[in-house]
Amino acid sequence: MEMKITTLEGKEAGKVNLSDAIFGLEPRSDLIQRCVNWQLAKRQRGTHKTKMRGEVAKTTKKMYAQKGTGGARHGAQSAPQFRGGGRSFGPVVRSHAIALPKKVRALALKHALSSKAKGGGIIVLDKATLKDAKTKALAKQFGKLGLENALIIDGAEIEANFRTAARNIPNIDVLPVQGINVYDILRRKTLVLTKAALDALEARFK
Repeated sequence: MEMKITTLEGKEAGKVNLSDAIFGLEPRSDLIQRCVNWQLAKRQRGTHKTKMRGEVAKTTKKMYAQKGTGGARHGAQSAPQFRGGGRSFGPVVRSHAIALPKKVRALALKHALSSKAKGGGIIVLDKATLKDAKTKALAKQFGKLGLENALIIDGAEIEANFRTAARNIPNIDVLPVQGINVYDILRRKTLVLTKAALDALEARFK
């Protein structure tokens, strides 16, 4: 798949061939969904907790005599049916992470990239560098490129001025190529890849 390379100023800077093994697959929604579920489950903190019957500060003394009161039989006031009692089967601190094979994750990333390419949602950028870290100037350049909701993937390191200028622009995410993931690709309308990012992706999936 041949695509033109553009600069931040909107000028053409040559052409590049995208690998069909990465960007030319027929997208499978089931693989993409599995990877998104894996990502979202993994990032859940799982720190929710309620006190069980043995953890609430209540006396364990029997409330009243077993017989002769005309009421139901009860023991300690920490039972779940009483106000202030412990909760039965409440949430506990745990990990929500689920297992997903590494090969499935890699394949899901390829299908997510192919999905963007098929929908025309990929822009190849010459390089993501700025002379000055000016948010207003960068937002103006993004406007020329039509970038209102985008994920920008650079090489191994993001240039400091570009990162500083882009972090205050709403709906714009900037990540190094190591951080590329299925969820962030799908949640943004446009995927912007620098030449360095393309080279790193091709080397990764070779």
